[in-house]
Amino acid sequence: MRPVIIAGNWKMNGLPAEAGPLAAAIAAAMPHPDVVRVLCPPFVSLAAVDAALAGTGVAVGAQDVHAEGAGAYTGGVSAAMLAGLATWCIVGHSERRRDQGETDELIGHKLLRCREAGLRPILCVGEQLAEREAGQAEATVQAQLAGALRVVTAAGGFPDDLVVAYEPVWAIGTGRTARGADASAMADAIRVTAAALGAPADGSRLPVLYGGSVTSASAGEFLAEPAIDGALVGGASLKVDEMAGIVARAAVTAQARLEAAGAA
Repeated sequence: MRPVIIAGNWKMNGLPAEAGPLAAAIAAAMPHPDVVRVLCPPFVSLAAVDAALAGTGVAVGAQDVHAEGAGAYTGGVSAAMLAGLATWCIVGHSERRRDQGETDELIGHKLLRCREAGLRPILCVGEQLAEREAGQAEATVQAQLAGALRVVTAAGGFPDDLVVAYEPVWAIGTGRTARGADASAMADAIRVTAAALGAPADGSRLPVLYGGSVTSASAGEFLAEPAIDGALVGGASLKVDEMAGIVARAAVTAQARLEAAGAA
């Protein structure tokens, strides 16, 4: 049974003095241990959030990691630096692909660094609007996934702890929305590619999240899809009530899966 995961990406929001109290308030509002809950603050707030979440069952994630382990990389943050502050790490987010020009190969090296440091990666993939309209959405996402994972598999096999977040770029902050059926079909395509790259059980154990301006109002449509295992939440993850609603809905999915597994 795949876990149900809700990860909040705070992006470049919140000062360190604000981060701890906000994280504590969000954690208190989502007391659902059947759901894997992760908060990903900016680097400068990791220590404050880590302290605030101690004992809550909510994990801490980083928003990025450098592709190299150490060296003359001004402004870079290595996986080893993150390891004492976080247990998860977002890799290949669409904003970094867009703004920093990150390639699939570079992202693959970041996945390697996560493996070395024991950080569980959330690998982001997703197509632009033009690619979807041209009928190339699945091919684009599968190419991104394969491009990054080939780096990892060549260096030691498929990463068993991998989580993939499908984020259609055209649905992030644009007012446009994807449909649950679209996300479900993409999750199936992602697992087909993962299986071809050596994922255990033909990719059936690979958790796939949806990320595309998720809110408490929209989350239910995606969490109702059996192929979708949770959400990577952006702006809504900074709001206590929104995260409470999203995780509460995720808990319904998690409970249903537990009951189904018990009956099997």
